[in-house]
Amino acid sequence: MSKRKRHWLWNVLIVLTLVLCVLTFVEHYKNWHKIEEGNLKIFSGIYYQKIPLSELDSVLFVEKLPEMERSSGFSWMEKEKGVFNDSITNAKVYVFVDDLYQQKIKVVHHDSLKMYVNLRDSLKTEELFAILQTELMNQKETAKGVQ
Repeated sequence: MSKRKRHWLWNVLIVLTLVLCVLTFVEHYKNWHKIEEGNLKIFSGIYYQKIPLSELDSVLFVEKLPEMERSSGFSWMEKEKGVFNDSITNAKVYVFVDDLYQQKIKVVHHDSLKMYVNLRDSLKTEELFAILQTELMNQKETAKGVQ
């Protein structure tokens, strides 16, 4: 019996495929968020939102997501991520939910654009909510001072 040796190219392709799968999983594993330079940046896999804090209209907690139709994205166990269409207004809604069973932050910005977000850790979700709520209140106080 002769043993056939596999070509090195196949080994490289297998390793690259595994690395790509692991990197994709890590990117989608949780929501990555950052508040810097007056912007809220949320990133999860291929989905990214950059919202100027000065454009926030409302920030509130909701228990469950409204009825929406998925345009692109995925659901897996308690995670829900992607771009959805609101069934009433047919507007785009971005969803970055790491745990469907916890409260979600509903962010309305630029007058009518909606985004739902929560993090795996409920305390970090509450912390993010407090930061956004404070920014919204500061923005409203500044607007009152200008008038």
